[in-house]
Amino acid sequence: MGIRVAVDAMGGDRAPDVVVEGAVAAARDAAGDVEVLLFGPSGRLRRQLEAYGDAADLPLCLIEAPEVIEMHEAPTAALKGKPRSSIHLGLGALKAGQADVFVSAGNTGAVMAAALFILGRVPGVARPALPAFFPNSHQKPTVVLDVGSNVDCKPEHLVQFGLMGAIYAERILKREHPTVALLNIGEEPGKGNEQAKETHRLFAETPGLRFKGNVEGRDLLQYPADVVVCDGFVGNIILKLGESVATILPQMIGQEMQRLGLASEEQALVARVLRGALRHFDYQEFGGVPLLGVNGHVLIGHGGSSARAVERMILTGAEVARQDVAGAIAAALGG
Repeated sequence: MGIRVAVDAMGGDRAPDVVVEGAVAAARDAAGDVEVLLFGPSGRLRRQLEAYGDAADLPLCLIEAPEVIEMHEAPTAALKGKPRSSIHLGLGALKAGQADVFVSAGNTGAVMAAALFILGRVPGVARPALPAFFPNSHQKPTVVLDVGSNVDCKPEHLVQFGLMGAIYAERILKREHPTVALLNIGEEPGKGNEQAKETHRLFAETPGLRFKGNVEGRDLLQYPADVVVCDGFVGNIILKLGESVATILPQMIGQEMQRLGLASEEQALVARVLRGALRHFDYQEFGGVPLLGVNGHVLIGHGGSSARAVERMILTGAEVARQDVAGAIAAALGG
């Protein structure tokens, strides 16, 4: 049997259309290694699948989930008010052992809240963390965490983030003996606020961890380490800044090319090179990221995910489950 991926078919700005399309593509590409379980209003999903002539021959299963948690809903209210949502029932299938991983491009807060409520934390983990990937000139993305699930953190939380990020980098990104660094306002150990100073001390005393010390914001795109740790407040700010690069840079370069009066052929060549460079900032290259530290495999995708991003999220989720990242975290932090 292949890896069973429970998919929130109603999650995302363009669900269920792009989710179904991405699920069909993932089932085709996996060649039997992945079974896709689509959670949502089954009648509506069935009509969507009818557009794909080979859908009946693919390892796709529809599971009725009549309620939908919208992107704008408050997580706490949605968690209490919609127990038959695609998020609830998909995570419930994971909890019951009927799925190996759950993926969603839906309401991030609702997914995180429901995952904690239904699955709980890995024993020994104080707080789950959400990572992101930052590109660099070495073509080896850096894992940055946390990027939004924990606004206020204690030093011991940040050290756990580093340990979980290293496990993910080793198992999924195939980094041997991954390095970990702390994002700070200076490289010296004595830099930063009290939280940063104490975190640096704890990192340096953590056995089995390749701690490289502090790195600054300007180092992020220069491959400072395999894993860079910060709290969710700082992490979310730099994540949103990174996302804006792919949007604003083409506009600025386009304006400059027009100012210089470049010929259309020259502009087309520059635009082609720019698209190639900026693809590393495209979240669709990864599809989704795991919520590290929950007691099960859960991946969260961008709300604006395309079918390609959903496909990548499903296949990445299958690999996370195959490598048992949650089990490795439990073994490392469970006592």
